[in-house]
Amino acid sequence: MGDQRTIYFGYGSNIWRDQMSRRCPQSTFIGIGILADWRWIINTRGSGNVVPSQEDVVYGSLYELSQSDEEELDKYEDVPNHYIKKTLPIKLLKPPGLTLDGMSDKGYLDALVYVDVERVVKGTIKTEYIYRMNMAIADGLREGIPLDYIDGYLREWVTPLSN
Repeated sequence: MGDQRTIYFGYGSNIWRDQMSRRCPQSTFIGIGILADWRWIINTRGSGNVVPSQEDVVYGSLYELSQSDEEELDKYEDVPNHYIKKTLPIKLLKPPGLTLDGMSDKGYLDALVYVDVERVVKGTIKTEYIYRMNMAIADGLREGIPLDYIDGYLREWVTPLSN
């Protein structure tokens, strides 16, 4: 195993830090990021996806992954059958003064993003995904994802859990 590390942008249930720590035990949470000119949807497979959409944004969690974590995540994301891997610019919402290797002066990082380029229209969320997305929403809100984003984009599909 090499020392290669990858910056990864998780925009769906991988915002849930507990899930990420189980899937990718060597991963390190960096912070919340924004992918501009894309939109979060549930696709026809019932999974989260991002699709190009001018003037929309996607919030998600940035992680640093080891090579073995990335390989494991590829299996979870069913690369290349379900998702493909893209490198896209992500704006880091960061504390003042934080700098990371590879970050531009304007706070952008090139990050790995899993994108389903085949299933790009709206579908119905899988029942099992609702719980995981609610856990992701709770973590995202704690880390700084705006409630307006959650309500405006995610709640179309992800109903709150009843107690």
